[in-house]
Amino acid sequence: MNQPRTSPATPPTADFDLDAATARAAKLRVMVFDVDGVLTDGGLRYGPTGETFKTFDSLDGHGLKLLAEAGIVTAIITGRKSDIVAKRAADLGVAHVYQGVHDKRVAFEDLCAKVSVSADACGHIGDDWPDLPVLTRVGFAACPANAHAEVQSRCHWIASMRGGNGAVRELCDFILRAQGRYDALLAAALA
Repeated sequence: MNQPRTSPATPPTADFDLDAATARAAKLRVMVFDVDGVLTDGGLRYGPTGETFKTFDSLDGHGLKLLAEAGIVTAIITGRKSDIVAKRAADLGVAHVYQGVHDKRVAFEDLCAKVSVSADACGHIGDDWPDLPVLTRVGFAACPANAHAEVQSRCHWIASMRGGNGAVRELCDFILRAQGRYDALLAAALA
């Protein structure tokens, strides 16, 4: 069952240095997203013939679109392989999608080479141990409120919301504010 949403203005529950996180987010050129537990609630629902169902949050998806509109490259690196993820990434305009990845560090290094950026100019949001090899290398490490404690202890920023339930949108808004782009994008939406 999904947890009730809280306001995006609610302060994160974990302790981190907000000023340092803002400074790190201001430098981002690439943002990498995990899927299960980040873009989804982490639940895996199987149909009668073995097909997998995932639920994505529309607000989270719009956040990815806003990052792209602000010139931030978005990417997905996930351990599972799914046509559903490929479809969602295509719908959101995410050009760099790595699925079925055993070692996320290798995929991350490939991404950095493809887009010609250093790890310091990248951010990653993940929720569990398989994300640690990337989270510990990027300039900006983030996680949802319900991420594993070992992940939270290594992140620069922690959402007040759970994965699949607004954490990604909260993150996207934070990055856009840190880069001074939020107000202009909102004004364009209101025009």
